[in-house]
Amino acid sequence: MIYLVLPILLVGPVQALIGYALVAFSCGLFISVVFQLAHVVEGTYFPAPAIESDKIQEEWAVHQVHTTANFATRNKLAYWLLGGLNFQVEHHLFPRVSHVHYPKINQLVRETCQEFNVKYLEYPSFWKAFGSHLNHIRKLGKPIPSA
Repeated sequence: MIYLVLPILLVGPVQALIGYALVAFSCGLFISVVFQLAHVVEGTYFPAPAIESDKIQEEWAVHQVHTTANFATRNKLAYWLLGGLNFQVEHHLFPRVSHVHYPKINQLVRETCQEFNVKYLEYPSFWKAFGSHLNHIRKLGKPIPSA
């Protein structure tokens, strides 16, 4: 309520609604880009639950690593703009830890994944992740060959 009422009182309804629309669009765009590049890329996968138990057989932490990807972790601007959400694997594993610790945690998670032979997915840049997202969407859009 404060995000609309106060601006309407201070600058008028038209300017307040335009400002609100711009902010909502910008936030929506940023968050959708983060979700797409962190989850809908080549290399992530989402296992189906077992039919008998309706549970996923992977351990929780392994499941988090398999279903997420990092991108542009060396890009300070992306890190700042996204509040560290480009470190999506670490965000999923340690949701209550401040993002300022993600770069250090990133090294520990990588080493642990390597030690236990768990695939760790990270795209070096925004554009590499975006290209992977487009490739993945293309693959998902292809018709399934009939038997």
